Amino acid sequence: MANLKEIRSRITSVNSTMQITAAMKMVSAAKLKRAQDKVIQMRPYAGKLQMIMQNVSSAMDAGEEVYSAQREVKKVLYVVISSNRGLCGGFNNQVIKQTNVSVEEHRQRGEQVHVLPLGKKIFDKFKKSDVLVTEPFGKFPFEIQNDLTFEAVAALTEQLMELFRNGTYDKIMVVYNSFKNAAMQVCMNEQFLPIVPPVQEDGAEMGSIDYIFEPNKEEIISTLIPQSLKTQLFKALLDSTAAEHGARMTAMHKATDNASELSKSLKLTYNKARQAAITAEILEIVGGAEALNN
Repeated sequence: MANLKEIRSRITSVNSTMQITAAMKMVSAAKLKRAQDKVIQMRPYAGKLQMIMQNVSSAMDAGEEVYSAQREVKKVLYVVISSNRGLCGGFNNQVIKQTNVSVEEHRQRGEQVHVLPLGKKIFDKFKKSDVLVTEPFGKFPFEIQNDLTFEAVAALTEQLMELFRNGTYDKIMVVYNSFKNAAMQVCMNEQFLPIVPPVQEDGAEMGSIDYIFEPNKEEIISTLIPQSLKTQLFKALLDSTAAEHGARMTAMHKATDNASELSKSLKLTYNKARQAAITAEILEIVGGAEALNN
């Protein structure tokens, strides 16, 4: 059995850890509330705008809308959203696992794949691989999460649109964790470009809708499609941020509970060791007294 000094030291260390994890849990809970409110407010608008974009895009004739062009897939870009910090359970492992599976599938088909990291954890994972790409987005594109604004996301989206428009990539995908609740995140692998046609609940493509364009088709398309794409990427980043805070809050809650249980176990061990030491001292005193009497 460990001596009393070692056990006291472990109890102090566990209690300090428990205070840290409890504080991190409270911070994440406060951040989660704000992030959750943002993504819940964004989802109806983003969903409706995406539906309109898909319907309008599917109603266009071939060649009228460049962002709907279906080309032979030779090069694919994966925009992968992760966190910049750890201590959030399996949050980052989900997107890393999904990205690895997707990259391998494209390579087996003979397609070239690149990964654009929007998060330091995904950057660290692929920084030594040949699939990582940061140009022309700057050296550290994951810094966009440090100050997440629609303007910054819009600038990034315009770069992605240009890369698709000029043929650098034939398909652009987005991988991120969608917020469901504080304890659950759903890993999404969505096609960003080209724009996919709307589908029904049974998976069949919906028929095209006949729109009346005012003031004219060209102006509507040139405004609606880019705005919708920017909104979709911004919504994905908001979703990932809320999911990250939820995952970290849950992980810190479990860590605090585990630290509390460990502290109780160590205190019980300490009391047993202390009682054993006291009993041994009493036996020595009694034994000494008996020896003197004899």
